[in-house]
Amino acid sequence: MTSLAAGDTAKKPDFSKLLLEGRAFLALALIIVVFSLLSPNFLTVDNLLIMSSHVAIFALLSLGQLLVVLTGGIDLSVGSTLGFTAVIGGFLLRGVELDIFGVTLYPNVAASVLIAVVLGGLIGALNGVLVARFKVAPFVATLGMLYVIRGFALLMTNGRTLNDLSGDEALGNTGFEWLGFNRILGIPAGVLIMAVIALVIALVLGRTTFGRWLYATGGNQRAAQLSGVPVRKVTVWVYVISGLCSAVAGLILASTLTSASPTAGNTYELTAIAGVVIGGAALSGGRGTVRGTLLGAFVIGFLSDGLVLIGVSAYWQTVFVGAVIVVAVLLNSLQYGRPRRAAKVSPGAGAGVGAGADADPATGTGTDRADAVRSDADADADPTTGSGSDRPDEGRSGPGAGPDTDRTD
Repeated sequence: MTSLAAGDTAKKPDFSKLLLEGRAFLALALIIVVFSLLSPNFLTVDNLLIMSSHVAIFALLSLGQLLVVLTGGIDLSVGSTLGFTAVIGGFLLRGVELDIFGVTLYPNVAASVLIAVVLGGLIGALNGVLVARFKVAPFVATLGMLYVIRGFALLMTNGRTLNDLSGDEALGNTGFEWLGFNRILGIPAGVLIMAVIALVIALVLGRTTFGRWLYATGGNQRAAQLSGVPVRKVTVWVYVISGLCSAVAGLILASTLTSASPTAGNTYELTAIAGVVIGGAALSGGRGTVRGTLLGAFVIGFLSDGLVLIGVSAYWQTVFVGAVIVVAVLLNSLQYGRPRRAAKVSPGAGAGVGAGADADPATGTGTDRADAVRSDADADADPTTGSGSDRPDEGRSGPGAGPDTDRTD
């Protein structure tokens, strides 16, 4: 009888947990229903595609930010990287004067885009090296980078916007507007690019060793190091990916506007963080999904565009968006701030990365596994020294320890 009662209790659905985990989806559904009732133009195919184009910018920034947040860091430079790479792209398309040789070079669109994206990755790499190698706090390192690259963008343009990036057919640099205006099968190119990048990141997180290392690093960095995870390398790479995503977002924005402003993307870093938080990721690291982040970006984008559509002033839009972010943070505190239950580590659960590696970003079920990593680290700690360093070899050689490459798929 006792076992049956326990089984019934275990099967009883926890509605509060379901509501917390599905809050981004519920919020998006509520926004769609409310604005559809308030405006007949909201739920039309054309309007949804236009809003999705706007959301693609936020979503790309949020996807890069998600990877950084999963490691327990934060990237405040994504908005400035967006503006800087957009300026670089516009600068190249308008021609690069080489005074020494008395000529002006006009790179084609592909070369201009590639150079801008590579620069975005280099900015991310610099952030990653500052954080991983020199142990600069992510908040400080990326905040400094925010000002540095924004300053370079202003210096390059003297604070002016670079207009008319359509190029000249005689110079062979036309076609830049394709990113912002063209559609494939009726879907804006920017939305398709966002979808492809989201799919790639989801596969990386859920199906590769790097994804397991990333969750393990954010779940418990010390335990991850003891298990053989190259924490520094993982940290650098997540900032590189964040920089690449920001550069792509900047080029799409510049293409949509056919202009590049040095102040573009101002405060977008906060929007990116908001998308990650609304999507259910924990700012402490180790928890978050691509699906949730996309939902968070759509919540912000649809809410902003819906308020514009029904004629709400820009000041009230700021208030509403801020309120949504505050509520999201509050719900995150309720979800992740509750006292942890004693971790249930089964004999076959393995240690270290083996537990954290099973995190499924598609379902957001990395929480319990991150707890398992923490539990193992606590269990390994020497009570007299507070260190678990006397068991690294054992952790690596255990059945579930270390980056188990055999279990990549």
